[in-house]
Amino acid sequence: MRVGQLLHFRSTALRSSTARQEYVPHHKPAVEDDIRRLEDFLMSKPNVLVLTGAGISTESGIPDYRSEGVGLYARSNHKPVQHMEFVKSSAVRKRYWARNFVGWPKFSATQPNATHHALARFEREQRVQAVVTQNVDRLHTKAGSRNVVEVHGSGYVVKCLSCEYRIDRHELQSILASLNPAFKDAPDMIRPDGDVEIPLEYIDNFRIPECTQCGGDLKPEIVFFGDSVPKPRLDQIAGMVYNSDGLLVLGSSLLVFSGYRVVLQTKDLKLPVAIVNIGDTRADHLADIKISAKCGDVIPKLFDFRSSKSAS
Repeated sequence: MRVGQLLHFRSTALRSSTARQEYVPHHKPAVEDDIRRLEDFLMSKPNVLVLTGAGISTESGIPDYRSEGVGLYARSNHKPVQHMEFVKSSAVRKRYWARNFVGWPKFSATQPNATHHALARFEREQRVQAVVTQNVDRLHTKAGSRNVVEVHGSGYVVKCLSCEYRIDRHELQSILASLNPAFKDAPDMIRPDGDVEIPLEYIDNFRIPECTQCGGDLKPEIVFFGDSVPKPRLDQIAGMVYNSDGLLVLGSSLLVFSGYRVVLQTKDLKLPVAIVNIGDTRADHLADIKISAKCGDVIPKLFDFRSSKSAS
């Protein structure tokens, strides 16, 4: 590789790395003793359940809502769409889908980071039972994890509100593009659910397809704020907690009850809980281990015997 090409490659890689860290809040470096303590915790519990939140995807370039200074609540006045508003208002649906249409190419192209890949490795090595994620970005699946439960659904599937019709989000993107040929790209501050911020003038003429089976309204298969997680999914997660020997929480403040509930179920069974999160969480008082650090500074270093050998 020529020097010029090498410098260009390094410059591009640096910009890419900087962009991915844009949404990671200020944090202290991980302490080696904490990493070894968590490794010992997991070593004796090969059937641990992992609960992940938006904090692990910030390192892939997807912002969370609540992080101080870098979360979307800090960057924008817009709040996430509420379930009943989406169901009742055609204007809300049009605004949501127009933003989602603009943000989808970038959102769906987002790649898993070292934490996602490490968790997939732990599953292959039978160090963890499964992943329960509050995220809708499918990054665990992209990284190779097979036993994943998406608490809040997925942005990759779209459903009809009136019947059982489902359509792949990529397929819907092609339909939206054909219905809106004059739609221009707009600023793309991505929300965790794939929504973006765009000026209102881009929305007025946006067209949304109806359900091809019943003519109903389409909605991402995501549990919006104000909606409830389906009971069969809650029962499935409760069963996974019952069959586990502990819980590892990664990148979640646990302020949303669907995540906090999993911690409460774990403690009700008198099972241990470990938490890795940059800031405080709702369950810090329940944690047997709490590490205040970036997940990417901790999780990929667990059981990495290759690094241990090279260091020795």
